[in-house]
Amino acid sequence: MQNLRLTLKSRPEGKLGPEHFDRVEEDMGPLADGKARIRVVYVSLDPAMRGWVSPDTKSYIPPVQLGETMRSLGVGVVEESKSDAYKVGDWVSGTPGWTKYVDLAPGEISVVPQMDRIEHYMGVLGLPGVTAYQGLVIEGQPKEGETLCVTGAAGSVGSLVGQIGKALGLRVIGIAGTQEKCDWLTKDLGFDAALNYKTDDLSKGLAEFAPDGINLHFENVGGAPFKAAFRNMAAHGRMIFCGFISAYNGDIDPDPLDMTTIIRRRLMLKGFTMPDHYASYPMLFSELGKLMMQGKLKYRLHVEEGLENAPVVFNKLFDGSNTGKLVVKVSDL
Repeated sequence: MQNLRLTLKSRPEGKLGPEHFDRVEEDMGPLADGKARIRVVYVSLDPAMRGWVSPDTKSYIPPVQLGETMRSLGVGVVEESKSDAYKVGDWVSGTPGWTKYVDLAPGEISVVPQMDRIEHYMGVLGLPGVTAYQGLVIEGQPKEGETLCVTGAAGSVGSLVGQIGKALGLRVIGIAGTQEKCDWLTKDLGFDAALNYKTDDLSKGLAEFAPDGINLHFENVGGAPFKAAFRNMAAHGRMIFCGFISAYNGDIDPDPLDMTTIIRRRLMLKGFTMPDHYASYPMLFSELGKLMMQGKLKYRLHVEEGLENAPVVFNKLFDGSNTGKLVVKVSDL
């Protein structure tokens, strides 16, 4: 059985690209006792992966080492098993990496229930869903009637944050990068308002929607959208930081904020990452499942074909050309 893996060749100083990876074609060989052979169906492309290939050892997760298979979340199916923990045909979800096949031991990947679509585990019942729920509900502590602002609102996490917010009785404004995305937020997902950061006056729009200020803000992007929200926060507002994608490629911000605003408006700023909350995943998935069954959560995937294309496709996250949760299809189910 021939496998294809993409391994980290060098660390980028700016954008991540094909030049930073080696293509490894190899014979898988016989499966070892106690392991299962997983055929990967989808791999996830997430902004955090840009940080995973930096040399920073003080982050929330160790960096991918040179020569290692690129780390990524994904879903797949068990092709062969010599472990009691897995049987042929099981669906699995975890961190297989950029590979077509991978041999894993019990505890290294999780068996998940087989639903109508395996894609659910890339969206609502995957990392985007638990991230959205943990960040908004657990970290943000929303109160009915409050005003919520979400940047990167048409993305995999942001779109779910806004929908969960609506389910909890919040007024929700999203900031996205195209008119099509803004229309999707308001017409399909039920956001109360949406602003296009490329064409709209963000400060004016936020002030009109939330004249008394933003009570709760969920940050995915950084840059101009973040600064507009920061400058329109209400007194005692809370800002939850999930991502800061505008800074991941090393760009310098020429327009610094007046950080005394934090004191003057008594703001709470809090960052979070999901590796800190693995123990909460069962509860988070349970709550997401309830909302999904009630028809309160929608999502869409942006699917690109071919594992070998992952390094190029990855930068759609940074130019905003993806139209949903960005994944690469590695094989058919």
